[in-house]
Amino acid sequence: MTHSVLKASRFPYPPGEVLGLTIAISGCVCHSAFSSMKETNSKVDSSSCTLAPSWEPCISDSLSVSGNFTTSSMSVKSTPEIEKKFVHHVYDAIAPHFSSTRFAKWPKVAAFLSSLPLGSLVLDAGCGNGKYLGLNQDCFFIGCDISPSLIKICSDREHEVLVADAVNLPYRTGFGDAAISIAVLHHLSTENRRRKAIEELVRVVKKGGLVLITVWAVEQEDRTLITKWTPLTEKYVEEWVGPGSPRARAPSSLSLESIPESEESSSGEHMKVCNESNVSRDLEEEKNVKNQQEYFVPWHLPYHRAEISGASAHALATGLATKDDKKGAVVYNRYYHVFSEGELESLTTGINNARIVDQFFDKSNWCIILEKMV
Repeated sequence: MTHSVLKASRFPYPPGEVLGLTIAISGCVCHSAFSSMKETNSKVDSSSCTLAPSWEPCISDSLSVSGNFTTSSMSVKSTPEIEKKFVHHVYDAIAPHFSSTRFAKWPKVAAFLSSLPLGSLVLDAGCGNGKYLGLNQDCFFIGCDISPSLIKICSDREHEVLVADAVNLPYRTGFGDAAISIAVLHHLSTENRRRKAIEELVRVVKKGGLVLITVWAVEQEDRTLITKWTPLTEKYVEEWVGPGSPRARAPSSLSLESIPESEESSSGEHMKVCNESNVSRDLEEEKNVKNQQEYFVPWHLPYHRAEISGASAHALATGLATKDDKKGAVVYNRYYHVFSEGELESLTTGINNARIVDQFFDKSNWCIILEKMV
């Protein structure tokens, strides 16, 4: 159901030569087409600058095959409840406050966007408040995000944006010159959905197009941050329901048992046994932290910013948020799957029409740049 419609036609060109777009704030994206774009030094066909029309689905509902994995496209596109509750609903509730904290541009992302050729058409999939939209004045930018509240903020800033799901982008195949996905994939709760999101980013760029992806790393530079996160264990299994939902993490099978003191042991030997037990326990705890990749990361929404009569009041009433009177905030939990070294690269295995041209670790994020080959 369409709740409201925003009209976005913001490029500084005469009438008839703008990149016009009508978008809908709803869970379903309306299908409309871009008009022709003014020719620049880099030619852009009007047919390539369109959303996928209703008579041309942008993603087939048939089986999608990637490497050794065969998954139903419809199943992958079904949003698990954990994402609806702890990603979608949360960002809608905290959008204004979240946006006020998101203004600094990461140097690596800025450098990537600044390096693109004149006239490039760039998609920011998961654009948030749109801080990267328009960063390179020589390029054309469009953005999408799953949160209508964040998209409203982008639209108010006169960006070309629409509501869309990262695993089901509503754009024509091969329409763009580049795409970015900044801190998005770690909010997807299954490996198949994370892989599908990468496939979608590759799909929408043309041959030779570049895709920059960044995700949170489990190898955080500030290890104290992880102590503030809640590891997801079996007690959250009730929240993981719906198609494609992950299973709850089982407790470690390598439980440590106390070592009984032998009657013949001296006090010195007993001390040695205790010390060895403590060291083993510390090593096991460190191993568990490294192996843990599913977390709830809190967002503290100050009372004066909370919509007590709206989203926050409902979240508190339903248990999706809690009060922290000491900090004077409503606390929301956001779902994260933090990536281990090499995991992001492994998701591209089987995507035969793309190759990795760069990979790096930056600000506690794993990052890759892909190039579409065909």
